[in-house]
Amino acid sequence: MSHTKTNMPIVELTANEVSNIWSSYIKSSMELRLFEYFYASTENIEIKQAVEKMLNQSQENLSELKEIFIKENFTIPLGFTNEDVRIDALKVFSDTFILYFCFDLTHLSMSTYPSAISDCTRSDVRNHFQKNIAFSVNIQNKLVDLMLSQGVYLKPPQVAIESELEFADSMTYLNGFFGGSRPLNTAEVSNLSRIVHRAQFSKMVFVTFSKLAKEKKLKQHFSNGRDGIEKVLDSLQEVLDKENIPISASGDYKISDVDFSPFSDKLMLFFVNTCLGIFCFTMISQAMTSSLRTDIVSKLGEISDDMKKYYGLGLLLAIKEKWFEQPPQVVNRKV
Repeated sequence: MSHTKTNMPIVELTANEVSNIWSSYIKSSMELRLFEYFYASTENIEIKQAVEKMLNQSQENLSELKEIFIKENFTIPLGFTNEDVRIDALKVFSDTFILYFCFDLTHLSMSTYPSAISDCTRSDVRNHFQKNIAFSVNIQNKLVDLMLSQGVYLKPPQVAIESELEFADSMTYLNGFFGGSRPLNTAEVSNLSRIVHRAQFSKMVFVTFSKLAKEKKLKQHFSNGRDGIEKVLDSLQEVLDKENIPISASGDYKISDVDFSPFSDKLMLFFVNTCLGIFCFTMISQAMTSSLRTDIVSKLGEISDDMKKYYGLGLLLAIKEKWFEQPPQVVNRKV
């Protein structure tokens, strides 16, 4: 085995590490294009400063990951390039919508980077993800403070909590179908409100992308996504309304009509397939495992099944358009 000048052994990347750094590169390249446009079009100084920090972090990530790919003699992914964004395009999103957009991207980072670092053993790869986790925590706090100061933060519901210690005394605790169902517990309220807030944001992304897309089939796909999200909102809102639990909603998901999209169809479809899709599955899976009422589990199961079909169609669409960049594959030893 060869050694470096410091006598540290050169450790080859594991399959997990290759997968994680490849995914991180694609993610960072997409985010860079989003942040470039957001930075150019944001007018609010404080939001612009936060966007700039996220843009710089994406640039730094790509530089670090390129070094690892070159050192390992791996092909650098294409990801997303300056052809996927028009920085000089007219302003589409309100500054508040951009703030929500950035906040949503930090949630994706907070769900993917911790998982990635748990899979990695090599120090340079672990350091990369550890630094990104720290940055994601800090920028998320900054964005929450910004939303609070501007009065646009969507707070989770506040509910009255029973003060007595109790244990479930019968199997009816799990029942939600046949009347007399117990009140929601705090875990269920938390998960449902989180999904509703994310669905509200996702709906407006679908509305915007359906207007911006060039290809007719992309417009229709994004419109179908909007219709699916409306079903999600109606289904979960029904549960919350029966419990008299109000959910805050944004009044500033504002978009402007423009002649030219700032983003390529490829980038918008990727954002929908990954950022909206994968993260939504994570949220729903978490909600299903922590929800105990049968009616809620059933609703979440139906939502999950519908989403699998929709995002499966999105993946097929990306493949047909030759936009799907294959992750690294092992050598085929069967031929």
